[in-house]
Amino acid sequence: MRLVIQRSKEAKVTVDGKTTGSINKGFVILVGVTHDDTEKDAAFLAEKAANLRVFEDEAGKMNLSLLDVRGEILSVSQFTLYGDCRKGRRPNFMDAAKPDHAETVYESFNTFLAEKGIKVETGVFGAMMDVQLTNDGPVTLIIDSK
Repeated sequence: MRLVIQRSKEAKVTVDGKTTGSINKGFVILVGVTHDDTEKDAAFLAEKAANLRVFEDEAGKMNLSLLDVRGEILSVSQFTLYGDCRKGRRPNFMDAAKPDHAETVYESFNTFLAEKGIKVETGVFGAMMDVQLTNDGPVTLIIDSK
């Protein structure tokens, strides 16, 4: 399982011109799932994302977590995170999980975050989405569960 986490001041996702999720201060998380990912991977990454200390404290140091600042999450499924671009000019998506498996693991990830008391907003799984965000920092991290 792979996450791209962007610290944001505000963000929203729209599908067919309709806003399906929006947040204030927090994370926009792009979520990719591969074939052998399980709920264990989802739980590990939810714990990691919730507790990453990347928000500034009163001294300006990145010492506070999403939980500490009561931040929110905009979670967006993103199979293209498993695109392999090493050969040719068109990405190969063979490492991306099939939609039924990916959606189950993605939903588990969102549930684990919500169980920590975090407001989680989402796009629409499998849809073409427009994601807008005001990147804060910018702070962008990539985390893999393996």
